[in-house]
Amino acid sequence: MSANAQNRQIKLLDTTLRDGEQTQGVSFSVNEKMNIARALLQSLKVDRIEVASAGVSEGEKEAVSQITAWAAKHDLADRIEVLGFVDYKRSVDWVKSAGCQVLNLLTKGSEKHCREQLGKTLEQHVADIERTVEYAKEQGLRVNMYLEDWSNGYVQSKDYVFGLIEGTRHLGIGHYLLPDTLGMMAPKEVTVALTEMLGRFPDEVFDFHPHNDYGLATANVLAAVEAGISNIHCTMNCLGERAGNASLAEVAVALRDKLDVELSIDETSIAMVSRMVENFSGKWIAANTPIVGADVFTQTAGIHADGDLKGDLYKTKLSPERFARKRTYALGKMSGKASLINNLEELGISLSEEDQAKVLERVVQLGDSKHIVTVEDLPFIIADVMESREFHHITMLNCYINTGFNVDSTASIRVDIEGKQVQGSGAGNGGFDAFMDAITRLLAERDFVMPSLEDYEVHIPRGGKTDALTECIITWNSGERNFKTRGVDANQVLAAVKATMRMINIRMAGTARK
Repeated sequence: MSANAQNRQIKLLDTTLRDGEQTQGVSFSVNEKMNIARALLQSLKVDRIEVASAGVSEGEKEAVSQITAWAAKHDLADRIEVLGFVDYKRSVDWVKSAGCQVLNLLTKGSEKHCREQLGKTLEQHVADIERTVEYAKEQGLRVNMYLEDWSNGYVQSKDYVFGLIEGTRHLGIGHYLLPDTLGMMAPKEVTVALTEMLGRFPDEVFDFHPHNDYGLATANVLAAVEAGISNIHCTMNCLGERAGNASLAEVAVALRDKLDVELSIDETSIAMVSRMVENFSGKWIAANTPIVGADVFTQTAGIHADGDLKGDLYKTKLSPERFARKRTYALGKMSGKASLINNLEELGISLSEEDQAKVLERVVQLGDSKHIVTVEDLPFIIADVMESREFHHITMLNCYINTGFNVDSTASIRVDIEGKQVQGSGAGNGGFDAFMDAITRLLAERDFVMPSLEDYEVHIPRGGKTDALTECIITWNSGERNFKTRGVDANQVLAAVKATMRMINIRMAGTARK
């Protein structure tokens, strides 16, 4: 650990709402931007957020106006920043009229960009910057300055980069923002470049803005902080152009654990904000994404579950509780006795060692044939193995669903509830909705409270034909916790019906044990 980093306060700027929108296919609505901004500042407690680029659209201006108005009411206005351009009054007027107080001015950080894209010399570019900054100051704005493509500019012509900063220091720039625009740097290169920048300009404040093209963004952040940088840019879920920006979740956790620095981030909100951004962006993160992925707190190997059961042997600083999450133990062909015991305890089920062995054997068999086995499947596996009806309190005898175009769907069902046959009907907006209406009516007579449906997923095998088996996974909320049930059928609606029947049996089994 570097003494240069230890116990320092590191501040994070999140640019999900600006740079994150450069992700292919991502465009946040006004309402989505507003909700993400609130979550970043109030829940996650990010130090600063960059929310837009000036002049993009009227919708973008409305989003910035709503965000800044809300921020002003909560004493957060100075944390909202907007990217603008060296265009004298145009960007400044746009930012000012949207209610924002901070302009992040995009300048050319490499001589090649300045010469070939703008067709100007360094001196001409500095003159244009000076005119824009002076006007921004007259309008009461604070100005930070991006050096676009700084990493390449530093390699190709240090004199140009140094000259750009020397030529603008008198303007009262708040932060100089140094982007690795194309994600080209490695940690050693970051260390060398930023050490020289800080050494040459000790009185200036620098931010580091990394991209992830080589998958090195988080490592480069650590190198930057060890070099002396105290302001880091990142996005939620690594959103950004090409391979994206540095992941806020990875950066925050790595800085705390590896460099022992101080951060304002509330880690218990990371997963919640990640899911919000995932839903609004339509960009789904991988299940094994560090910190926020669905599977990162799941132990699969039986030996790991055994070690945890006997003494937390496989637990680290990255505990799920730290992020308001929970550790789970996967069931499948690699499961051992400890994996089963952990899941049985979760369900409140107790089995003899002999019965545990029988159930584990069946779990391994199912996993070996590539079946997905969840904790919610266990009661049914137990019932099958033990030749018991304990977990079959309700059985579907007949289900007829009628649906059509521009008409309500209807469902007629006949079920066996603990030895008594009953039938009912329902209607709804679609076949599954009609079934839910029918089964809810029947169970309401027996004081059964239907949990709320939180999520609904449908899967078919890749390359599957029209008659392929469909897997439906439904997430329910019982008021105490979320849980999932799964159904498989060639008919998509009947797959959902089976998943629902599993849920009802689980709930009835739980009531029967009390």
